[in-house]
Amino acid sequence: MNNRGDSGLLIVGHGSTLNPDSSTPTWTHAREIQRRKIFADVQCAFWKEEPSLRDARFFFPDEPKVFVVPNFISEGYFTQAVIPRELELDGPITARVNGQIWIYCEPAGNNPLVTELLLARAHEIAPKTEPTETALLIVAHGTELNDNSAIAAKREAELIRARGEFATVGNAYMEESPLIAEWDQLTNVPNVIVVPFFIADGLHSYEDIPKLLSIECNDMDVFKNPHRIRGRSLYYGKAIGTDPRFADVIIEQTLNARSVTHAG
Repeated sequence: MNNRGDSGLLIVGHGSTLNPDSSTPTWTHAREIQRRKIFADVQCAFWKEEPSLRDARFFFPDEPKVFVVPNFISEGYFTQAVIPRELELDGPITARVNGQIWIYCEPAGNNPLVTELLLARAHEIAPKTEPTETALLIVAHGTELNDNSAIAAKREAELIRARGEFATVGNAYMEESPLIAEWDQLTNVPNVIVVPFFIADGLHSYEDIPKLLSIECNDMDVFKNPHRIRGRSLYYGKAIGTDPRFADVIIEQTLNARSVTHAG
């Protein structure tokens, strides 16, 4: 991997004023990337937490180039409008008046490595299940306000389905059809794996989705598999964005952006 030791990396997360776990994966991946010494400096900024996006403009006084990676599952309002506005980005490449170049990368969730991570997560939480008797459901939020994340979940399901590694592969949502609450009606195989297609664990992962799945336990117990529910063995995983390998996804996004800018 080419060293970009003279560049900065800004990882942007949504953050939350209510859920302290929301920003944890972003900070964790940032520390891991900083440990690898690929970039001169690695910083984080958030829309709903400190440090803020507007402050991030001043995080890299000495780096001639800064890569910005949105740690989001998909394109949407925040990646297309909020982040560019707050960071004063003109497009994929922004030249500052001080000569500094900022390169705006695609969201982490757009990277093809995410498909591999979803597959790996599924096999890790249900390692002994027979693939021909196992279904994989990728669950996103849904609703019209989060349409792009729903599209991304459908895309991932289609990509994994094409691999033929499970009896069935589908996408399901919390608030639109197909509903994750009806998971047992979406497949008739005895084993069902559910992986949340989110950046961070929070109320959705710990409470909302388990309740919709009819998992009756608290906190981390929801991830103790399998759960015997509705005559099936249900395996429930953590949000895909918490996977330590997501740091590689973020790095890959800077490499992809770099190759595009060089080609141009």
